[in-house]
Amino acid sequence: MATFDRFEEIEAWQLARKLTASIYALTRTGDFAKDYALRDQIRRASNSIMSNIAEGHESRTRGLFIDLLGRAKGSCGEVRSQLYVALDAGYITNVAFEQHRAEAELCSRKIQKLMEYLQGLGG
Repeated sequence: MATFDRFEEIEAWQLARKLTASIYALTRTGDFAKDYALRDQIRRASNSIMSNIAEGHESRTRGLFIDLLGRAKGSCGEVRSQLYVALDAGYITNVAFEQHRAEAELCSRKIQKLMEYLQGLGG
């Protein structure tokens, strides 16, 4: 795995950015846009993925970076869970659900790989 000097170079952050843009677009229309609580919660969760990766990279220790990556990974799960709520409420189609769920899962897998890499560095 290559090293990176800026958080913008981290593939997991790049995927989180795309996911966040997708979530904002998805929640901008129809009944989803009118459900302010769910709309705002899923947006905050997606934003949290990006933010925690960036904050972790800029943190003072590898341990803190790993901890913040864990929080980012948790937010991926939160986004997926909220997508189920949106699907069940009829705000999104099965196709939109599957697309966004897959994006969130890919992001989660990339975060997990980064955590494993950082844990393997030791000392």
